[in-house]
Amino acid sequence: MEHQNDTRSRILTTGRRLTAQQGYTGVGLSTLLKEAGIPKGSFYHYFASKEAYGCALLSEFMTEYSHRLNASLAHPDMNARSRLLTYFEGWREKQLSPHLEDRCLVVKLSAEVADLSENMSNILQKGVSDIVAHLTKTIEQGQNEGTIASIENPQTLAEMIYHMWLGASLVASISHSAAALNSAMDATKVLVPAP
Repeated sequence: MEHQNDTRSRILTTGRRLTAQQGYTGVGLSTLLKEAGIPKGSFYHYFASKEAYGCALLSEFMTEYSHRLNASLAHPDMNARSRLLTYFEGWREKQLSPHLEDRCLVVKLSAEVADLSENMSNILQKGVSDIVAHLTKTIEQGQNEGTIASIENPQTLAEMIYHMWLGASLVASISHSAAALNSAMDATKVLVPAP
């Protein structure tokens, strides 16, 4: 059983790297299996279809991302506003990383899989909803502790900021420039003011 888990994990790890570089549809199964060092016939032992593999890839990424998000937004030595701004600073750094696999798969795959797979789209949507919920909670904590000024609707603000960062990440990828992400960081500081 452990060997099976290792093989499945190797397929997903290799797939994540290749998907970050080439997109979901750009990665053929033969390339994936060759890169992972897995015999061609083995793929369907672990995944019923390429879509099932895509769902597993996204689910694994969202679980890992959720753990990192929790650690970032619950840092015990920082106030809520600092935690929020540090999270987005980390996002900016990762999206500017020369290593494509460091970048967010939500940003990379949102447009690509939206019309391709309802199941994959649902995984992304749930992940986005969870992220927005965490951001909302952090804004509310900041208001309660007095590090973030009063905001009428924290959830609407969290959604707006998250959507702004998704857009800025796409523009940064297209332009190969940090300008959009730097602007998003500046705007976030204004939108989440200290009292």
